[in-house]
Amino acid sequence: MQQVTVAGAGILGLWQALTLARVGFRVHVLEASSAPFTGAASRWAGAMLAPDCEAELAEPIVRELGHIGLRLWRETYPGVVDRGTLVVAPARDLSELARFERATQGHRRLVANEIATLEPALDGRYQSALYFAGEAHVATPAALAFLLKAAQAAGVHFALNERWDGRAIAGQIVIDARGFGARSDIKNLRGVRGERVVLRTRDLQLTRPVRLLHPRHPLYVVPWGDGLYMIGATMIESDDAGPMTARSALELLGLAYALHPGFGEAEIVDMGAGVRPAFPSNTPQILAETNNTVIRVNGAYRHGFLLAPVLAHMVRDYLTTGTRDPRMLTVS
Repeated sequence: MQQVTVAGAGILGLWQALTLARVGFRVHVLEASSAPFTGAASRWAGAMLAPDCEAELAEPIVRELGHIGLRLWRETYPGVVDRGTLVVAPARDLSELARFERATQGHRRLVANEIATLEPALDGRYQSALYFAGEAHVATPAALAFLLKAAQAAGVHFALNERWDGRAIAGQIVIDARGFGARSDIKNLRGVRGERVVLRTRDLQLTRPVRLLHPRHPLYVVPWGDGLYMIGATMIESDDAGPMTARSALELLGLAYALHPGFGEAEIVDMGAGVRPAFPSNTPQILAETNNTVIRVNGAYRHGFLLAPVLAHMVRDYLTTGTRDPRMLTVS
């Protein structure tokens, strides 16, 4: 099989490397950061595998392919947590819950005692909720570490502190998975800033992602295990990758406290911001050159974890059988 160089070791690059190596390609990954994931927007992700919830705002193709992505995660990673997603709203915002219900599929409406059965920590706090039983999630750090180790076991070589210069490499296929780092080479790519907080608390236990609806600042809480919770995330049209702002921190922490006061005494383990790459449609694209010297996989927006395995399989099928999936892949 041919030599492939993957530029970027975020969630898209890792899935590309692993998938191609497993069908016999010789894969070399170039990662600009000095340690795995430190420069990737993926490290800030909530890693909810939630195609039905994402349909609230996403194009229909995201839900369609997202269910395939969820299946591929389940087939590949034993750490997938299959406990669904719970969507709640305070009494004053029940109109938001009704709107979310109309905009999505794959859910059922719960009343107070059913909510308490699923999440005892929320007993008495919400009178109505939506439960998306078919969804799942992963703990971001553990999932990234697994993919890295699995790729290495499949024969992928990783070179840290190495940047791709944007030019074709003689005799090789280059998969450009640099995310927003490829903005100078990809037309219409923009940055969307996302900020998140990681908390640790033993004062409550949630076992599945919980989304708290709010007219201006919806929140999601993702349990990572061992008392850790990822609290996210803002969506700001900006390519500023600087530190998290006080306003965003206050908003996220305030909403976490509103979801459950038990977060009030939680330890702040980490907080920060990353820049997601996005195209105008907010759906990812695979842009292949006619001679296959460079294939760009980018624009994951907020769907990187959900769609990364699907994009990797599309690239694999294109390189091995010539199959072109017009939903995501363009050859020019």
